[in-house]
Amino acid sequence: MKAVGKMAMHLVMGAAAMAAFAPVGASAAALAPTAEYYGDARPDAPELAARGPLRVGVRTQVIEHAGQLDILRATAGNPDPRYTRKLTLEIWYPASLAPGEKEHTVYTDVLGSGPGNPARPNTPFQFTGRAARDAKPAPATVSSSGYPLVIVSHGYPGSRLQMSYLTENLASKGYIVVAIDHAESTRADKAGFPSTLLNRPLDDLFVLETVAGWSKAGSGHFLAGRVDTGNTALVGYSMGGYGALNAVGAGISEAAVAYVSGGALAIHQQGNPRFDARRDPRIKAVVAIAPWGGAGKIWDAAGLAGMRTPTLFIGGDQDDISGYEDGVLRLFQGAVNADRYLLTYRGARHNTAPNSPPPAAAAAGFEDFMAYAEPVWDSRRINNINQHFITAFLGITLKGQPLQPYLDLPALPAAGTAGPDTAEWKGFRKRAAVGLQLRHLPAQ
Repeated sequence: MKAVGKMAMHLVMGAAAMAAFAPVGASAAALAPTAEYYGDARPDAPELAARGPLRVGVRTQVIEHAGQLDILRATAGNPDPRYTRKLTLEIWYPASLAPGEKEHTVYTDVLGSGPGNPARPNTPFQFTGRAARDAKPAPATVSSSGYPLVIVSHGYPGSRLQMSYLTENLASKGYIVVAIDHAESTRADKAGFPSTLLNRPLDDLFVLETVAGWSKAGSGHFLAGRVDTGNTALVGYSMGGYGALNAVGAGISEAAVAYVSGGALAIHQQGNPRFDARRDPRIKAVVAIAPWGGAGKIWDAAGLAGMRTPTLFIGGDQDDISGYEDGVLRLFQGAVNADRYLLTYRGARHNTAPNSPPPAAAAAGFEDFMAYAEPVWDSRRINNINQHFITAFLGITLKGQPLQPYLDLPALPAAGTAGPDTAEWKGFRKRAAVGLQLRHLPAQ
């Protein structure tokens, strides 16, 4: 029986268990489940969740950002220590597969909440993906400029692999997708929160600049001539959402600067000339999933008004980490100068971004399990819905595709009422949009 290694053993019934429900005479081969990967479409998946037509390759690369402020070692006597930040990247891309080469790889990640935590130790686990490791990249046939770039930023703590259901899916649709392991912010190396507050937007912009260098003809990189960095999107989850919003102009408040001693966060503050000068016109879209900071008053009205980049917000209305009424909804409403959407999962908490189901190893501990799971939602359904709406949004903003009807949707009935047929939502089958709300506010 082939499944997603140890991670997905709880996804499929064993052959013996299935045989108990099988018709008499059914063969073992007929009963054997097919391979299942994160992001595979459920029968009720909306239309645009389907994988694209392109084959997908994946590679891992480490880059170094020298001369960065080492905020965790700054003291009154040494307020400006510097270090090199090493960032591990996972890169998914359209690929040209050799005869017999399969879209199959094994990723290795860890559970836990940082090193040296006996309550949640770093426990390695593996899972499979639909991508060919180190495959030959496909020619850039989408345009003379190459494939649009999508930069993906995880939560705190998290990893570059925690949204592979989305990264693989987007690569199959003609994007170069680069996910970052943010140093001092992964499950393997979690350190003090000030590092995450300082470095998230800086890491995003450094990766964009690095990929722009790789994309140049003659760079010698496998992505040379294949990436259109002039059409870039940032996708961020939780603290990744915080970093993405700040990177496109949502300057933090004066009160938020004081969260870290020494004034290091002032480089992210609205009105700081250094912050205002770093706005990068190559970033054309943002997807902010459960973005942190609204409830923490990281942004005031003026800071949120600094955003002008089209943004898709995604969140659960029971989010107990980022908040909803005072968190994600507040950010959506406050970004008055950006064209923006808000997709709300009614009854969902904070975990509206990670791969689902949780890895099998997470079953050993409540906290690790709940870092992936949603209490009232089948998160595999969330994965598919995210694929659908993000495909529409990025197709419109980065490629100019005629997908606007997938976002111009009628309001669904209020919670607790049956209302009209939810097949009115384009791309959704009957009943399959229940529990969702999509709102749109144009730039003022």
